Amino acid sequence: MDIRVADVMREMERIAPKQLALEHDRIGLQLGDPNAVVERLWVGLEVTPELVTQAIAAGVDMLVTHHAPLYRPLTHIDWSQPRQRAIAELVAHRISVFAAHTNLDVAPGGVNDVIAKRLELLDPQPLDITYRTPLKKLVVYTPKESVESVRQTIGDAGAGCIGNYSHCTFAAPGTGSFVPGDGTHPYVGEVGKLELVSEVRLETVVPAYRLADVVSAMLRVHPYEEVAYDIYDLDIPGAAFGIGRIGQLSVRETLAEFADRARIAFGLPHVRYAGDPGRIVKTAAVLGGSGSGWIGKALAAGADVMVTADVSHHQAADAVHDGMAVIDVPHAALEAPVCEVVAKQLQAALGNGVVVETVPVGVDPWRWL
Repeated sequence: MDIRVADVMREMERIAPKQLALEHDRIGLQLGDPNAVVERLWVGLEVTPELVTQAIAAGVDMLVTHHAPLYRPLTHIDWSQPRQRAIAELVAHRISVFAAHTNLDVAPGGVNDVIAKRLELLDPQPLDITYRTPLKKLVVYTPKESVESVRQTIGDAGAGCIGNYSHCTFAAPGTGSFVPGDGTHPYVGEVGKLELVSEVRLETVVPAYRLADVVSAMLRVHPYEEVAYDIYDLDIPGAAFGIGRIGQLSVRETLAEFADRARIAFGLPHVRYAGDPGRIVKTAAVLGGSGSGWIGKALAAGADVMVTADVSHHQAADAVHDGMAVIDVPHAALEAPVCEVVAKQLQAALGNGVVVETVPVGVDPWRWL
């Protein structure tokens, strides 16, 4: 069966749900046709002219990137300008582009969790809560013999998550009644006759963004021709998601030792850091990309050091004066490791109908002497 752009979009929604993106971010399908067939897919940090040239030569059908190529509004496309010409070439060669930016930063297992894992942080938690999931209550009525299959299916689809528990439900027995009308094909009973059936009221909680998937899965396994179910809004907070991570270092070390470990973890010849080299650091905050705007949050949360990118002189100096060290890792080096993680997830989800690879082109503009 052909894999289409819409299939990739669906899987990316599972990996990095769009509602996790920060306000005004540019995410989702930026170029392309959801119905287009995808046989070769590249995952990379961003679109560059060199990458587009190589993608065309390699027969790539779709790019999934972290940075959106159409982040700032385009007023025109001038083919004499390399970056604008690259956009025109993507369109001309019908290469679709999908971007997952701050939603991938925030998502569990995304950019910041990958960074935290590389730095071996213990029990990393969100640095700044940016989204709380609205919850729905799903109630479905099912014959007793179908309760377990319905319960398992909706749980597998994402219903019933409370804290670290999954598949949470409540079931109560009762009696359902109905009269099958003309043209119906009832699971039990006869057309035109009142039927009383021993049923179970099965209820659970569902994150709002999972509701469509859960209901669809439920309807597929429920034996009734017409399924009776209710959906209610809940006035209680669901799971919290946030940008950045904060956690404990796995070993006791100085700032200089931790900075060197960060350098090695991201495959760099150098990193720059601000703070006393001999200071013992125990708690670290991390934030992929330009995270200097969260230095205050990290300091307030008790971090001894923050690992991020694109830190200015004044931001680093202010952080040190306020009592927190900063390690400035190049933007691309800090975020690029998530691309391999996403590529593996997409390949596993989409199967052998598509070849998924990480972009074979370096996009970091910085060089070291």
